[in-house]
Amino acid sequence: MVCTMAFLRALLSTARMIRHSPPLAAGLSADDAVLLDAPDERLSPALVAAALGEYEPAAELLAATRGSADWENRDRYLDRLVAFARGRDGWLVDWVAAAPRDPDALLVKAELSVRRAWESPARAERLREVGPLITAAADADPRDPVPWRLALDHARGTHATHTAFESLWEQAVRRSAHHYGCHVAALRYLSAAWYGSHRECFDFAEQAAADALPDSLVQALPVRAAFDLLLDTQAAGRTTSVLEERIDAAADLAIKLSAAYRPGDPWPAEVRNLLAYVLLARGRWAEALHQFNLIGLHATSFPWSSVSEDALGRFLDARDGARLQVASLTPLRDRAGHGRPRGHYA
Repeated sequence: MVCTMAFLRALLSTARMIRHSPPLAAGLSADDAVLLDAPDERLSPALVAAALGEYEPAAELLAATRGSADWENRDRYLDRLVAFARGRDGWLVDWVAAAPRDPDALLVKAELSVRRAWESPARAERLREVGPLITAAADADPRDPVPWRLALDHARGTHATHTAFESLWEQAVRRSAHHYGCHVAALRYLSAAWYGSHRECFDFAEQAAADALPDSLVQALPVRAAFDLLLDTQAAGRTTSVLEERIDAAADLAIKLSAAYRPGDPWPAEVRNLLAYVLLARGRWAEALHQFNLIGLHATSFPWSSVSEDALGRFLDARDGARLQVASLTPLRDRAGHGRPRGHYA
């Protein structure tokens, strides 16, 4: 009897999946239309020019963010420009040669040097060697918090003490109290993988989110803490029962944050990708599918690259998995239809 009931449940689940899966897919972007880390309309020309060996559009873009104190976009654009420079840096070499004291050129050079040092087997030693580059970038424009985000990442890799890290953190938040990148850098330092614990991560993330401005991405810090915990426990085969309530609360807060932005908006795309991962891990299929609808075309490397070498493929698989799970749990017939006359094959 038990086996028969299990078989019947499997049949019903399959039938539901077949019936409801196509309508659920209608709200999702086609697989071949989804882009990984797609640049926005401001960054795209700078990347195209860099591919041609020209640095001027990148210089103009970063100078504009500095001039308007648009520190969040400055950090985001820096990340993408440096990712490109890791493979093709001729444009950056020319830029630094032409303007050796340019705050923007110094910042790109420092970030690229730090990333390359992180890849070295002698990471701590290499990072210490590039420390003066971070100092030069910070001194070039004392208002800019982005070099201090870089300094926080650098401190983590050089095994800086808590006291030294707190000193850097004070400098960072003095320049921008709610800078998302600096908060993420602090969260990484406090992670169980480095110098803290999962509880410390949640404590810091939840307090920062409570203090954040309305609709600030800093409100997504708890869901980042939740992701780190889930990744750690999945790898170790442990359960997360002690912190499950905090994981769900973090997801709930990120859902509210996501709702503040329009569907398909590239600005919160990484947060929505991260939220979708956490919701899937918690078995909250319908909510995860809704986030995939809001994501639209904007898949991001993080968090999918943390669990697969094929970030885009993992994103698409996760999206399909959410859709199929929701379809399999949707009743074959609307409950409102109960009691109506049915045909022989209804």
